[in-house]
Amino acid sequence: MNVNVIRSNSEYTEETLTLDELQALSGDILLDFGAPWCGHCKAARPAIDEVVSEHSGLRHIKIYDGKGKPLGRKFKVKLWPTLVLLHAGNEVDRLVRPLAPDEVRQLVSKIDLSD
Repeated sequence: MNVNVIRSNSEYTEETLTLDELQALSGDILLDFGAPWCGHCKAARPAIDEVVSEHSGLRHIKIYDGKGKPLGRKFKVKLWPTLVLLHAGNEVDRLVRPLAPDEVRQLVSKIDLSD
């Protein structure tokens, strides 16, 4: 996956990113761990999409997680969806199973996203 050109991907992708590739990216990134068939992920989608659309400087990368997926294990993801906010490759905070846009906004507010 060419993560340097990704701003947002519309679906969870099974293409593997490495932790090193993520840490090498500059800027702010919202990792979205989940699965396309996950009911909690589908329920959270409108809230996540609404907030991501408000921040053009935030890169949103959906990662298909599950058994044997190393990136999810490295981030210790246990429930879906799990949003992990990164700044300069380092985790700032995370949010599990958001339902309301304000929950996602509160997470994203922890970094300066001056557009």
